[in-house]
Amino acid sequence: MGDVLITPIDLAEQLLGTPPVVLDVRWQLGDFDGRAHYREGHIPGAVYVDLDTELAAPPSGAEGGRHPLPSIEDLQAAARRWGVNDGVPVVVYDDSGNLAAARAWWLLRWAGIADVKLLDGGLAAWRAEGLRTTGGDGGKPKPGTVTLTPGNLPVATIDEVAAGGAILLDARAAERYRGDIEPVDPRAGHIPGALSAPTIENIDDTGRFLPADDLRGRFARLGVEPGPGRDVVVYCGSGVNAAHQIAALAVAGIDATLFPGSFSQWSSDPARPITTGDQP
Repeated sequence: MGDVLITPIDLAEQLLGTPPVVLDVRWQLGDFDGRAHYREGHIPGAVYVDLDTELAAPPSGAEGGRHPLPSIEDLQAAARRWGVNDGVPVVVYDDSGNLAAARAWWLLRWAGIADVKLLDGGLAAWRAEGLRTTGGDGGKPKPGTVTLTPGNLPVATIDEVAAGGAILLDARAAERYRGDIEPVDPRAGHIPGALSAPTIENIDDTGRFLPADDLRGRFARLGVEPGPGRDVVVYCGSGVNAAHQIAALAVAGIDATLFPGSFSQWSSDPARPITTGDQP
């Protein structure tokens, strides 16, 4: 999937020339104050993106989970509101190690925008370089004219996941995988056969992605390596953190498929089996 990351210094230099569109995707599970956090401080020129309403369709339980993919028409309308034009690069970030921003990264690439990058380390890395932030609501961008088309990255349906055959990675925290806790979805545990691969292990304590060699080693220990082999499918709670896992796999040179409905869709269907404990 090409280059995944951009450093704060490289982004700052680009902003001095012909700038990319910069999207601020402030969102965390249980935190509904993303726009308020944006107002407190964001990269100059960045446009706030609401993950729940702009990067997802309404929740649909067993039909599509908590964050179904938006229709291409709705996503295109949102991208135009953000000022996105055909052929113009896009950079996305958040303040949580890109665990939310990766949803925008994946979704825009799925919709046909080839040049989308994650700001490595997010807002914390930007600030750590001494770069300026600004507060307030931000200016209203000039409407864009981008044309989006769906299906440029692969997705797996719930029935395809149930059929097996792929290496299935569960990107949620280990305690949710085991079923020790379940803060939001109908049942606790994991999809039978899935391997625990918490997304948080893809980044260091500053929120930056681990080096590519380290990521390759991490995924090799799970039986996932670059090159031909079994397909890799990733899920999480609702298809958000799983996009971050796909980004980490891409940094490691490994292609992977998103199961958008993820565990929120699977656990909403009482006919789907669930396993608890630390084994697949």
